[in-house]
Amino acid sequence: MTQRLAVAPAPVRTAPAPHSPSASPPSSPSLGTAGLVTVLLGAFLPMLDFFIVNVALPSIDEDLAAGPAVLELVAAGYGIAFAVLLVLGGRLGDIFGRRRLFVAGAAAFALTSLACGLAPDAWSLVAARAAQGASSALLIPQVLGTITAATDGARRGRALSVYGAVGGISVVIGQVLGGMLVAADLFGTGWRSVFLLNVPFALLAVVLAVRYVPESRATRAAAVDVPGTALLTATLLSLLIPLMEGRAAGWPLWSWVLLALFPVFAVTFALVERRAEQRGATPLVPPSLLRIPEMRRGLGIALPYFAGFGGFMFVIAVALQQGLRLGVVAAGWALVPMAVGFFTASLSGPRLIGRWGSRVLSAGAVIQALGLATIALTVLADADHFSPLRMAPGVALAGIGQGLIGTPLFRVVLAKVPADRAGVGSGVLATGQQSSLALGVATLGTLYLSLSPSLGMGRALAICLGIQLLGSFTVLYLTTRLPRSIG
Repeated sequence: MTQRLAVAPAPVRTAPAPHSPSASPPSSPSLGTAGLVTVLLGAFLPMLDFFIVNVALPSIDEDLAAGPAVLELVAAGYGIAFAVLLVLGGRLGDIFGRRRLFVAGAAAFALTSLACGLAPDAWSLVAARAAQGASSALLIPQVLGTITAATDGARRGRALSVYGAVGGISVVIGQVLGGMLVAADLFGTGWRSVFLLNVPFALLAVVLAVRYVPESRATRAAAVDVPGTALLTATLLSLLIPLMEGRAAGWPLWSWVLLALFPVFAVTFALVERRAEQRGATPLVPPSLLRIPEMRRGLGIALPYFAGFGGFMFVIAVALQQGLRLGVVAAGWALVPMAVGFFTASLSGPRLIGRWGSRVLSAGAVIQALGLATIALTVLADADHFSPLRMAPGVALAGIGQGLIGTPLFRVVLAKVPADRAGVGSGVLATGQQSSLALGVATLGTLYLSLSPSLGMGRALAICLGIQLLGSFTVLYLTTRLPRSIG
């Protein structure tokens, strides 16, 4: 993100706010290179923050005496607030303008990151993390919405590919950078530096957005769908809270009640949204949007892909630190081969997609499966001597495969979404991404932590990798159902 680009930005054209339903549609805004770099910076920071805190949790526990349940809330509060408000963030961008919401979200992210870094106690940190997740939910949909609304054709495809690469690489960098920052103890800040580092970069995004990002919004502003928002929030909370907090709390009755309510809320949400669209209202998640084949199929791939990705990153970090007793820096550097593989595949992705289309995703699923199988076989063969060096080949293969899937996936989902529905389409995709990441961490993380005390690190890790292999095969099957050409 620090590379200086010499290409001049395209002229910025501001879309006027619609004053009435009959107002003429605004001129199409254009996103130049500097504007694209700006919105990608805005996307990088919230994605980075989802995982950077993982390696800092032991230091937070030691400093604030948080305890296991509160530590889970430090990690979970961000993800839950992020996931449940994303679609609403996309809708607000459609109504009030995506650049305006981007600026507001980036400024709020800077303030809430500062609050996290200055938190005096554990519960203050939990509250600040939830607020940070809410600000991310304002910010992220505007990135995808702006790209979709302010680019077209090949340029949109390339921009979405870069967005996919940024999303994947930020997860790996988060693990590496978090360990380095905690170990460096900059100016005596310790774990607080992982949050304070966000502040200047988020403020930089605010300044650059005002100058380089064009305004865009839906041609007709629709009211916020309050019942849909409430039901979507209830649906996601009833699933994510018990999965993230149930194990730490000892699986009390409330966790099982919430899980039982999840399908009730989900079905009710679907019915309410369908009826709202049938009577001419604008629901939070229009069912007609999900009838776009690219959107529907892409979301089907996104669930197992992101759940596996999120679960892998969490489980491997815990296995390296608790199982192999590696320090935070060594545990982070063990994932560098994955970062290199992912980044290399991401750079090659657009060219490969232009020639081979959706077969690139299928190839990525196969390579990812080979990488996961290699790691599993390596740890089963000799768990006592398992090391970052021995896992490097498998981790690198997994990174290459993940890069070949993640980079074009955003192109698949958003390729046919109309520009005036870019915000809600982006919000749906981002919600699927973040919910799946959180789901992967909750399910595979809970499974590993439950199995490792009795089975040991090697067998517990191999079982989790085996489950992820099933996810890779699911992705492989679904990618074969895509049309070969990707828009």
